Amino acid sequence: MADESESRAGVALTHLDQPLFDGADATKRDLVDYLDAVADRIIGELRERPLSVIRVRPGQAPFMQKNVPKYTPVWVRTVPIRAAASKREVSYALCDDRKTLLWFANQRSVEYHPTLTRVDRPDRVTHLVLDIDPPAGNDEFALAVGAAQLARRALTDSGLVGAVKTSGAKGIHVIVPITTEHSIEDAAAATRALAARAERLDPALATTAFVKDDRHGKVFIDSTRAGGATVVAAYSPRVRPGVPVSFPVSWADLDAITPSDFTIRTATAALGERDPWAEQLPAPQTLPADLLAEGHTIPVARVQAMHEGKRRKRQRERGE
Repeated sequence: MADESESRAGVALTHLDQPLFDGADATKRDLVDYLDAVADRIIGELRERPLSVIRVRPGQAPFMQKNVPKYTPVWVRTVPIRAAASKREVSYALCDDRKTLLWFANQRSVEYHPTLTRVDRPDRVTHLVLDIDPPAGNDEFALAVGAAQLARRALTDSGLVGAVKTSGAKGIHVIVPITTEHSIEDAAAATRALAARAERLDPALATTAFVKDDRHGKVFIDSTRAGGATVVAAYSPRVRPGVPVSFPVSWADLDAITPSDFTIRTATAALGERDPWAEQLPAPQTLPADLLAEGHTIPVARVQAMHEGKRRKRQRERGE
């Protein structure tokens, strides 16, 4: 049997020929080779951002890792952040270089979810995210494309420009870089307003309803990726059959692709020497005052859903 261990950038890589996970149709080597090939491009998305990863270990279900393990090498940069929910300090990694990325790959870290903030400005998000999530069923990606085009129209009507990528799952991410003058609260408000404006363009197709039962088969335009949230990075693989990749797509090409077109086995050939995500992202933009004003009148979806859930529970208890 051939030796399946090797070293790259000073990182020992082991068990490279093992299957990555059930249904992956790929090995750990395929993951390492892909991430190494796109290292410069994906690190551009991860640099200086606290990182959560989704790992897969043999015989275990995939799990999200925020706090770095005790055996993390000393050369992996980390940043302590106090978690509001657990009221404890979490040590997040900063994946700023190829060596760190390869170490994560050797840990079977498949998905890479950086924060919307950088460590030097934790009080500012660098971009807005509209997460286009279609309902399960036939033509789900085609529905997502239709809703993404609504989001694009809402952006254009608001004097803004966004870039688009597949989520690597069944949906689409619309990303809008913004300037640092806007607070986290204002960025969240603007995201809510853009989602609402997109919904109004075609309420038969799109919805901003946070509660799944209230969506009635429509495409969910999720405006809750704000503040301390994360979003899967461009070029990140996903823990899904075939290991698809979150891949940059031009607006003009959205109708012509499917998420399964881009996997850890095919994405590098599709990229060539280019970095289409860096090419497509517009410069940071100032958010218009009317968008912010509208957004501040829209309740925060998670809070609204919590209150609605309590109201419905009271109704059930009263037998209404």
